[in-house]
Amino acid sequence: MTSASKEIIEEFGFLEGNLKLELLLEFSESLPELDDRFGEHPELLERVEECQSPVFIAVEGNADKVLLHFSAPREAPTTRGFASILNSALNMHSAKEILGISDDFPTMLGLDALISPLRVRGMRGMLARIKRKTAELLESN
Repeated sequence: MTSASKEIIEEFGFLEGNLKLELLLEFSESLPELDDRFGEHPELLERVEECQSPVFIAVEGNADKVLLHFSAPREAPTTRGFASILNSALNMHSAKEILGISDDFPTMLGLDALISPLRVRGMRGMLARIKRKTAELLESN
């Protein structure tokens, strides 16, 4: 688990109910813009089919530093918030740290009771995609 992911879990753990949702919405506003080169080459992005909203991810780098890129619509703040949380927790970390993050990370945030199971499934899908693409990076290097 990365130090950033631990901090995010703690941050959500201090909050109750609607305050957790407010923090999720704050995260949605801090998702970095997608690099222009992905607009010119959308084939570099992979769609996360588990998400209700159109979310796309690209994973680049090597064993020492993995770079994550997300495209999530502003009209879907919950999904965008999840993407931003994963970006904050995992981007620029080692492949080993990313692969070591628990598949239960979304549950550790305590959002399961506050949002629909379909939305939680979307975040799990994003995490699974990131871990799979990170494993592929290791195999190709």
